[in-house]
This record gives sequence, C-alpha cells and structure tokens, in this order.
Amino acid sequence: MDKLSTNQIAWRAAQDIADGAYVNLGIGFPEKVAQYQPPGREAIFHTENGILNFGESPAPGEEDWDLINAGKKAVTLKPGSAFFHHADSFAMVRGGHLDVAILGAYEVAENGDLANWSTGPKGVPAVGGAMDLVHGAKRVAVIMDHVAKDGRPKLVQRCSLPLTGVGCVTRIYTSLAVIDVEGGRFVLREKPPALSFEALQAATGAELLLSGPVADLIAPEL
Repeated sequence: MDKLSTNQIAWRAAQDIADGAYVNLGIGFPEKVAQYQPPGREAIFHTENGILNFGESPAPGEEDWDLINAGKKAVTLKPGSAFFHHADSFAMVRGGHLDVAILGAYEVAENGDLANWSTGPKGVPAVGGAMDLVHGAKRVAVIMDHVAKDGRPKLVQRCSLPLTGVGCVTRIYTSLAVIDVEGGRFVLREKPPALSFEALQAATGAELLLSGPVADLIAPEL
C-alpha cells in the first residue's frame, strides 16, 4: 500500500501554515513540521516552557542547554525572540493567541475527539499541556500514521483511550490521507493517487465521506 513517510506527512502539514502564524508543535513527531516551511513563509513557533520565535536545532556540539523546547531539545534563537514565565506561556495558549497547534495522536474520533496520551505501561504518563493547546489554539491539526503498528485503525468512531480534548480536531494528516472533521464526520480531502477509496476505507475505523473532488496526496522525496 502506498503511504507517506513521517517526513512527508510533516511536509504536507507545513504547507497549510500561513505566513506569520503563531504555531505550537507537539513533542516528538510534530516537531518535524518546522523543517518544511514553504519558501517565502515563516511561522513564529511557541513552546510551552517559555520561548517565542525560536529557530532550528543547533549543529551537534554547539548546543546551549539553557535554550531548549518543551521536548528538552536544543534550539536556536531568531531575531525578536522572547523569553517568558511558564505561566505567561500558558496564558498565551489559554487566551487564544496561537493560530495553530499540531499534535500527534493515538486515536482521533469522527466527531473531533482527540486521544494522545495513555495510562498504559508504555504510554505518555500524563496529558500535560496538550489539554490546554487543543482548546486554546484557533486551529488544531493532527499528524500520525493512518493505522497503529498492529494494524488497528487510529481514525475511529469513538476513542477508547483517555481524551485529551473533546471535539477539538479540525484536520488530520496521515500516511494515507488528508481528512477534515466536519459536522461530526470524517471528510476525505486528499489521498495518494494509486490508493483506491475502498482500500483507504478498509484501513479507517469510521465512515469516510466525499464532499467534492478528492485531490492527489503527493509529497516530494524527503
């Protein structure tokens, strides 16, 4: 089955970020989105531990470990960068000052519910700041593989894991599709040209709706 790599999923999500948007990227996989900003566009990245407008990772050996993001990864600073208290950082989140939050997920339900933490032995130990991000950001997107490692659908009718947020996700970028959440349903927007709708539906745990033409999901080799 044709599928996008993690780099290609991150690239596709980056294409929808507007120039000058204030963006928070979740820890881990979502951090890749920052690498693929389109030419001529520049997002302003926010991290919960208190930096606005940080830059790319420094070269190995040049890290300043006083400059880290929420995932404890070293970052650089850009002109106009700002530092602030952790509480002020969450005031920005809760006050609706972020344009986009892009997060990973274990499950997304067709009504937009998000589960991206788990109480299991290998799960994320707590919901953390994600619960603030999903209801504070103006737009919430998810990037993830279309199915779990054991083949179970990650796009489902109802989440079985603890919820991070209720009805908060508006767009999902997966290894097989770009899907919007509209009216409590999954609406297919893009898929790889060689992948049939029937095969995609079989890999999805809820009904996919068609609303207008479905564009080809094509990403560069990354």
